[in-house]
Amino acid sequence: MTETRLPVRRALLSVSDKTGLIELGRALAAHGAELLSTGGSAKALREAGLTVKDVSEHTGFPEILDGRVKTLVPQVHGGILGRRDLPAHVAQMAEHGIAPIDLVCVNLYPFAATVASGAGDEDCIENIDIGGPAMIRAAAKNFDHVTILTDPRQYAAVIASLEQGGTVLAERRDYAASAYAHTAAYDSMISRWFAKQAGETLPPVLTLSGTRDDLLRYGENPHQKAAFYRDGSQRPGVASARQVQGKALSYNNINDTDAAFEAVAEFDEPTVVIVKHANPCGVASATTLEQAWIAALRCDPVSAFGGIVAVNRTLNGATAQRISKIFTEVIVAPDADAEAIEVLSRKKNLRLLLTDGVPDPTAEGLAFRSVAGGFLAQTRDAGRVTEADLKVVTKRAPTAQEMKDLLFAFRVAKHVKSNAVIYVRNEATVGIGAGQMSRVDSARIAARKSEDAAKEAGERAPLTTGSVAASDAFFPFADGLESVVAAGAVAVIQPGGSIRDQEVIDAADAAGIAMVFTGMRHFRH
Repeated sequence: MTETRLPVRRALLSVSDKTGLIELGRALAAHGAELLSTGGSAKALREAGLTVKDVSEHTGFPEILDGRVKTLVPQVHGGILGRRDLPAHVAQMAEHGIAPIDLVCVNLYPFAATVASGAGDEDCIENIDIGGPAMIRAAAKNFDHVTILTDPRQYAAVIASLEQGGTVLAERRDYAASAYAHTAAYDSMISRWFAKQAGETLPPVLTLSGTRDDLLRYGENPHQKAAFYRDGSQRPGVASARQVQGKALSYNNINDTDAAFEAVAEFDEPTVVIVKHANPCGVASATTLEQAWIAALRCDPVSAFGGIVAVNRTLNGATAQRISKIFTEVIVAPDADAEAIEVLSRKKNLRLLLTDGVPDPTAEGLAFRSVAGGFLAQTRDAGRVTEADLKVVTKRAPTAQEMKDLLFAFRVAKHVKSNAVIYVRNEATVGIGAGQMSRVDSARIAARKSEDAAKEAGERAPLTTGSVAASDAFFPFADGLESVVAAGAVAVIQPGGSIRDQEVIDAADAAGIAMVFTGMRHFRH
């Protein structure tokens, strides 16, 4: 059965983003449509040689209140909302001189761009569109008779439909769904801006929106469906990255890459983070990225195979050459030089992502997690401990180098799944225990992995010998501390706050090690 196509006899075009506007206008005019428009859109169409009728001329009512009211009139909304299949509607439209509008093309005032520019409240408020959302919602509601366009990426398909005589119902329904998503996202941005202005980090009603960037092959597992959405934030990372090479990112790639890049952003010196299954398996800072890579890989070369690598400096050729020697899924960096790009181009499947910046680990923001019937929202863990925050609780204080390593270890702990115990020596991890139900098990696993790494490196003593250790939360009993000491640690950093803190302190003093309390924990579930 042939689908009924609706021709476009009259179109209203009023857009902030004028991408593709002229091409659309020409196609509509070529198929006999009268063009209605306003302001800058009308000017652009006329300059392209098209005949345009101002909305104020069409309605017989001038723009007033500095343009705040120009389309909020019956001649516009009646022309959009009137049902052509109801004789009563058709009669009323004719009685009041309301001409049908068959296509509405609107995108909204650039509110997000205005806010991002640092504009003041008055400018932001003036960039809250009123007439645009009203027309979009009206056209979307009447999709049986009206085509609504809100995205320049839709224009080519509509132009193709015009060539065949007009749009069909399935197309118009799809455009209507996109239109309501468009206005919902717009209102969400505005709602969150007002909440922020009022100092409400977690408002009574929290609206979220995202634009689907890509449908992924599957989710965490092949039987799960997945997609990647962008939320419009300006934070450098996997969402804003430019993919230089490699096959499409998977769900797990995206998740792990985000974990790696957020972790590497914690450090000021040239740093490399290697992540496997969302946990760091090697982290090191050094005077060069190449040296940092060597030290990070030494921590756990087995787990690094098939991992994600993040760096916080421009990736150079020498470092890229070393990384390319093992199978790596993704490399993410703020930038890469020509030599590094050439070296990695030989690894066709390796994804190279360049972000043009590093995220600020202390910046405000919200993090979310779904639960049955809702979701949890919390502020991002932007906590950062400095030496001035530390309290020495043992008879022996850490040396200068131990203090440096303790702070390094605690920053790593922030990005390791709880329970987490991390061993560090010379600003490089030498053992990482992650995600165990018992902190003792985390300490022991990290120590065992350091023994394996030592054997891989041809060393007799475990890498943890002479290291410092960090725990993401307090030791509830002395046994966790004793496990760390048994692994060879000589200093410990932990939040403190257990009712058995004194028991743990006594155990540290008995072992002759130094221990400091941070007063801050970094659970990561």
